[in-house]
Amino acid sequence: MTDLKIDKKQIVKYLNMEADNPEIEALIKASFERNRRVFGTQGYVFAQWGVNCEPCSLDCEFCSLGESNFSFPAEFSLSPDEAVARLMETDLSAVSDIFIMSTADYPFDHILAIGRKLRALLPASLRLVANVGDFSREEAYALRENGYTGFYHIVRLREGEDTKGDPEVREQTIENGMDSGLELYYCIEPLGPEHKAEEIAQEILRAQELKPAVMAVMRRIAIPGSSLYEKGEISDGELTKIAAVTNMAVLPERAMNVHEPCRDTLRAGINQLYAELGVNPRDTEEETQKGRGFSVSQAWEYLNDNGYHRN
Repeated sequence: MTDLKIDKKQIVKYLNMEADNPEIEALIKASFERNRRVFGTQGYVFAQWGVNCEPCSLDCEFCSLGESNFSFPAEFSLSPDEAVARLMETDLSAVSDIFIMSTADYPFDHILAIGRKLRALLPASLRLVANVGDFSREEAYALRENGYTGFYHIVRLREGEDTKGDPEVREQTIENGMDSGLELYYCIEPLGPEHKAEEIAQEILRAQELKPAVMAVMRRIAIPGSSLYEKGEISDGELTKIAAVTNMAVLPERAMNVHEPCRDTLRAGINQLYAELGVNPRDTEEETQKGRGFSVSQAWEYLNDNGYHRN
């Protein structure tokens, strides 16, 4: 297996195989070897900070913050000063990238203020990433001017069906961010048992065209009471398979992530994991560090066990 990108026909072929197929095992091994060759032993932990807990108008059917699924005991929205103060209470010395995450309705000027305030406090080497709603070209430049170095934005699986998002608007936001010089962080998500090989392949091919340096795959977490809860979750083995296929199709240059972390997926050469703080759309705890969210030390434990380190 070489570093030539696998094509659509191969992607669909692999996605249609059972996770324990010998060909999949060979692909997972090739994915690990490719990443070790490209990344060496360089690991990364990114920290994601959820700054508001309010019903979101995008109303994604898989999200605990969607208007129809809102699953928290109370609503709150941190001001920029509150968000920055709480984040700075966390030890960020072992983190390389900080993601500021909000619902689609959180005020954009708050996002800018958080970036401005954090950039004044953080080392220049720490990347600051916006995981927020759709934004214009002008707003993309404003993110850069206020301290952000990158943005997380994707076209989700079944966008416009399981969400109220418009795929064309999502695509335009991605274009806006890239045009401004912000680094794109991309992911195939939220993966569920009902998603067919062809639709997953379509999103993998989108990522292949975008050429993100940081790539990820994420499974949908079944939130009790959500409209997609009964569809369940994909297995660890299936997530590992999709991670390997995605990695070998996209060939990211800096990092490959899987979410949420599980040890099996590390066999695909995963060298980056997330620690999560504050609100999490896959949790019902107001502070996900008390629930599903991994700590920085837990993430590094997984990566260290897989031979990756903070070089």
